[in-house]
Formats: sequence, C-alpha cells, structure tokens
Amino acid sequence: MKKPVKIIDSVAANDGDGVQIRRIAGRHLNAILDPFLMIDEINSDNASDYIGGFPEHPHRGFETITYMKAGRMRHRDHMGNEGIIHSGDVQWMTAGKGVLHSEMPEQDSGLLHGFQIWLNLAAAEKMKPAAYRDIPSKSIYEENLRGGGRVRVIAGNVSVENQRLQGAIPPLTTEPILLDVQLSPKESIDLKFETSNPLFVYVYQGTVQQPVTSAGRGDEGYTDSIQRRQMGIFPDSDQLNLSAGVSGANFLVLGGRPIKEPIVQHGPFVMNSAEQINQAIMDFRNNRLV
Repeated sequence: MKKPVKIIDSVAANDGDGVQIRRIAGRHLNAILDPFLMIDEINSDNASDYIGGFPEHPHRGFETITYMKAGRMRHRDHMGNEGIIHSGDVQWMTAGKGVLHSEMPEQDSGLLHGFQIWLNLAAAEKMKPAAYRDIPSKSIYEENLRGGGRVRVIAGNVSVENQRLQGAIPPLTTEPILLDVQLSPKESIDLKFETSNPLFVYVYQGTVQQPVTSAGRGDEGYTDSIQRRQMGIFPDSDQLNLSAGVSGANFLVLGGRPIKEPIVQHGPFVMNSAEQINQAIMDFRNNRLV
C-alpha cells in the first residue's frame, strides 16, 4: 500500500461573519488537491464561534458541498431554494455562471459540526447555469461494517467488504468521491474504487493508520498515521487500506479526476484567468452575475 505523498495540517481561520473554522486550502495546494479547492470544518458548541453564519454572498466557477454532522443551517439562494440542512444532510450546489446564497445557523446554542468543500469546474463548465441538489440524510447509502464501523457514500462508487456501494450524486465530469467513514478502535477497512485518481483522507476524530506487514516477519506494524484535523494525500490509486487507532477514527475520504487547468481565484470566484475574474467582479457589481 502506498504511503501518503503528503500530510497537511488544517489551519485555524474565520469566514463569513466571524465563523471559526479549520481550513485546508491555498494556491500552494491547488495542484495537489485538484479537482478540489478547499475543505473547511466547523466544529464548535460555543455559539459565538458560528452564530454570525454566512450572510448572502456570490460564487462563480465551481461547486460547493455542505455536509452537516450536527446542528442545523438554513440555506437561501437567488433561485428560490430555501430549507434547513440537518444532521446527516448534504447540499450540493453548482455555482456555475453565478449564484447568490446564504447559509445561516438555525440555532443559537449547542454543537454545530459540518464541512464545506469546494469542487472545481472545468473551463467548459464554469459558466453553465447554477443548480442546487438537496440530499436528505435518509437518501445517503450507509453500510455497517463487520467490526462495528460504518460507511456513508455521498458521491462516487466504492467496494467495501466485496460489496459495491453507489453514492447519491449522479456522475460528474470530475468523478468526485465523498465518503464518511467511522471505524471502531483498531478496526480496518479496505476501499476499492473504479478509477485511479488522487485520494484524500481528512481525519476529524481519532487517528488513521495504514496497516503494513514488517519485512520478513509477518507481524503487523503501522506507518504514516494521520491525526485529527490532518489530511493525508495519496497519489493516484484505486484502493485504500486504512485502520483506526486505539480510540477509533472518523474521517472523510475524497477523490476525483484532476482538471489540470489554470486556477485563478479571487474570494468567491474561481476561474481560469485574471480577465475572467475581473469580468465576474464587474458582473457582480452591475447585478449581472445571476
């Protein structure tokens, strides 16, 4: 089994109206994360860390994926979509040519835990019409593992314990994979995918390791552990074999087909050139974005 080519620490940041987050993003990571642009985690039971939410703002040129683990957020957008994203739900929004939306906490106390992931669009798709998919928790396939763990398949196809599982998102050109995996202490999982693309493992609880066999001895050892709030980057692969540490592990597995095109970002706009970014800014200022 291949080692991660890189292990990345998330960094403390804030976004929206002062929302405290952990973030993996940046120009220096664009080529490594391709086709993803950013992974944010919100995880706090202190309302002052999230109460400001994300008031109305624009996007162009990519897709946003919001996955709630605990708590409630209310989504509104210019297309007339509005609803509450509950624990276990997913919102998959294609900004495309342009979208105006807000995500505000539907609570003033208690735990709010979730992820927002930015998935890039190829140049040929950046200006397609905006779209919205609301995926309730009950529509996401879950598989209970023999060792007590569980896999939720949000996007992509994967084989687990010789059973093929299919995500709720229709096929996209970036071939995205998004799994939420929970493992009991020292439990292992073998994931097999239909295509060989870069894979990313973000640990949000516990520790993840790769089981290996010590040369010439046949006894089990471990290499390259991924700690909480870290992401392991795996080179092109169609298989992952992972084990939880002594306290178990919860983690996201992401993957996708790299786009391999220039990325120029200015805040909420992600395009292929500075000229396209300037056009997005002008369109927003002149009410032509949507």
